[in-house]
Amino acid sequence: MNTPVENVAEALRALGATGGIHTFAETVPTAAAAAEVLGCEVGAIANSLIFSADDQPLLVVTSGAHRVDTRVVARLLGVRKVRRADPEFVLAATGQEVGGVAPVGHPNPIRTLIDTWLDKHEVVWAGAGDHNHMYPTTYAELLRMTGGRAADVEA
Repeated sequence: MNTPVENVAEALRALGATGGIHTFAETVPTAAAAAEVLGCEVGAIANSLIFSADDQPLLVVTSGAHRVDTRVVARLLGVRKVRRADPEFVLAATGQEVGGVAPVGHPNPIRTLIDTWLDKHEVVWAGAGDHNHMYPTTYAELLRMTGGRAADVEA
């Protein structure tokens, strides 16, 4: 059985990703921690957040400088309720733990929204399956690899 990071690495290879996975000696469980270690703006961190949208998994890849407005997302998707998923729901949907969720490498496809603010950065950094791994990518590559929809996710 593969680790979450191995699953992400396989997905990145299969999807023709341009960047490889970087391993960090220290954990980077938050956008602020990752930005500090990488020496980049917090807005260049692509947070992969799992929500429950009418009880179905929803992945919102948002800029580390943003908070997702669940009311905005619910209206955008035409669903009744969007709420932050609990750790068990996240693990079941992604095979990855909160704080290390990647945009790819999940057991099944997940409906995905990609924050348009990430397009302001030439390189964005995404989680790679746990708290010690990330990979560089681009906004366009995130859209392509996830099959996600570009969206303004904050009010």
